[in-house]
Amino acid sequence: MMQPTVLIIDDDSKLTQLVQTYFLKENFSTYIGHDGYQALQLVREKKPDIVILDLMLPGLNGWEVCRQIRKESDVPILMLTARDEENDRLVGLEMGADDYVTKPFSPREVVARAKAILRRTQKGSSKEIQLKVGDLIIDRERHLVLVGAEPLDLTPTEFKIIELLAANRGRVFSRLHIVEQVQGYTFDGYERTIDAHIKNLRRKLAGHSCNPQLIQTVYGIGYKIAGDEYA
Repeated sequence: MMQPTVLIIDDDSKLTQLVQTYFLKENFSTYIGHDGYQALQLVREKKPDIVILDLMLPGLNGWEVCRQIRKESDVPILMLTARDEENDRLVGLEMGADDYVTKPFSPREVVARAKAILRRTQKGSSKEIQLKVGDLIIDRERHLVLVGAEPLDLTPTEFKIIELLAANRGRVFSRLHIVEQVQGYTFDGYERTIDAHIKNLRRKLAGHSCNPQLIQTVYGIGYKIAGDEYA
């Protein structure tokens, strides 16, 4: 297996060096940047497997960096934020980040989160290669979602959520269960996090002339993709 690469972006040089040390211990190849413009340049040049991105950056803030990355790449993004404000985290998720860690944090947790994200974005060979729900096609082998012939631009987390729901049509998943299946762990605030990802999925479906209510809310429980009406 090839050595995974991680790009760590934070204006605190001591913090980036500390986090880098923990990734190196786990056999990652690492790159470091300290501002938003450098982050974009390194993503384009180095093409990392995952980006660790602080929100409070000089030059170009982390939200805008995330937005720009998502225009060009589906590389997984793990946000770092010193703010304990829920809205900040939700804005980052809505812009395409896959997960977040709030400062102060344990470097071991950052590495564990990154490894979990990479595990769940790896392609599996033992499952049915394609799932079809109405005009929606989920190609597991190519990690691609199509509406008709048009590709849907999804983050790795959004892909895993719609894949999970489509593979279990008619089954209702609680927000907690979705987090456990998609992220591989649970954390405080999971309900609003999953809601943000579902909101993004519905917006993208609507933008491709696909019914945004394909993913249905089961009030008081969670979400599902219905069965017969989308056969």
